Amino acid sequence: MEINSSLLSLIGNTPMLKLNCFDVGPCELFVKLESQNPGGSIKDRVGLAIIEDAEESGELKPGGTIVEATAGNTGIGLALVAALKGYKIILVIPDKMSREKILHLEGLGAEIILTRSDVPESHPEYYHNVARKVVAETPGSFLANQFSNPANPMIHRTTTGPEIYEQMSGDLDAVVAGVGSGGTLTGMAEFFRQKDPKIQMVAADPEGSIVADAVIKGEFSYDGGSWLVEGVGEDFIPDNLNVDLLDDAVVVSDKEAFQILQILVREEGILGGSSTGTLVAGAVKWCQKQTTKKKVVTFICDTGNKYLSKAFNKSWLQDNDLLDVSERGDLSDLVNRRADEGDMIYVQPSDTLMTAYNRMRASDISQIPVLEQKDLVGVIDEEDLLFSVKNDRSSFKKPVSDFMVTDLDTLQIGASEDELIEVLTQGKVAIIYDGDKFVGFVTKVDLINHYRTKVDQHA
Repeated sequence: MEINSSLLSLIGNTPMLKLNCFDVGPCELFVKLESQNPGGSIKDRVGLAIIEDAEESGELKPGGTIVEATAGNTGIGLALVAALKGYKIILVIPDKMSREKILHLEGLGAEIILTRSDVPESHPEYYHNVARKVVAETPGSFLANQFSNPANPMIHRTTTGPEIYEQMSGDLDAVVAGVGSGGTLTGMAEFFRQKDPKIQMVAADPEGSIVADAVIKGEFSYDGGSWLVEGVGEDFIPDNLNVDLLDDAVVVSDKEAFQILQILVREEGILGGSSTGTLVAGAVKWCQKQTTKKKVVTFICDTGNKYLSKAFNKSWLQDNDLLDVSERGDLSDLVNRRADEGDMIYVQPSDTLMTAYNRMRASDISQIPVLEQKDLVGVIDEEDLLFSVKNDRSSFKKPVSDFMVTDLDTLQIGASEDELIEVLTQGKVAIIYDGDKFVGFVTKVDLINHYRTKVDQHA
């Protein structure tokens, strides 16, 4: 087998896989595994192309600084290449990005500037505007500008498109992809229009984005829509997106996208990122509309390793109303992790205080129940722990039973919201029971989030 001398030589030439777990009507659905790129996404191609093009043109000189506004994956692609080539890189990222992406970027040595994800293109804190300001204030800097840089569609025209055509032996009817910067769909469309104009180009677009309307209706309006999937969907038409080359578009809700990810990992073993959910869900929906047999290709455009705390975290999914959960109309609807369903992190009375601390820290929780045979016998919170170890560091080695609070105020699931608020405003966590069965905790954040999701549902 060939031994490569640089990680950069491993970018591209990703494998193709047929999916078998979805109802795709008369079609066959294939995915190109761009998650197999070194940085974990299709954007490695773009990062390498933009930097090498800038080096060749002289825009990027040795010792220079690369600046980019990015939803994450292009930033990782750029940061990977920058690290290997010795450039400094500054990335401006909207604050909805996953923590895993940010940690990956920091690990690659990138400087991160987080900005607001809830402002329109005209706002000074919009991430593109912040990136332009950074370039103006940074001598020797180069704006990668994936949304307008012609190197972006070029790399898909010269590599991604030809790879798909060769892997499918030319037997291909449609390609479904998303629009972040627009380069993927435009570059591939340019290639396929020359190679085989009958191949249809389809945009998979998050609900709230304007791209689908631009493709289907030829016009769009933006009224402040938002979506949770990362790296796909726009509130403007990027310069690199040639809408005239697209044949169709499919709109995918956040719930559809995140549910598709669960199916992919459980039934195909594919751990995909949130934009992958949009693409595969869009491809499935498009296939189901067809009346004749077609071979369709879409992408596992990035790895789900960057979204474990979101897309594969039941609590986060529930907080964002992305799970199909039937509500009972009582306080149990507010419980984030159900003790009676085995979802709750807990300790036993015989566990040490160190064990309790480690589980609280690992799960980012401020209190933990103490259970014995599924019965709640006490609670340990941050304040209990702090005062215990402050006075005696050896307390870490002692059993939880020595420190837990056992005099607990509880609420039945049928209690009123006013009763719940009374407990929460006393600085306590609400301990919820269904009869004599411990259901779980409700915190102030849980209640606030409950109000927020109700607003979203009626927006």
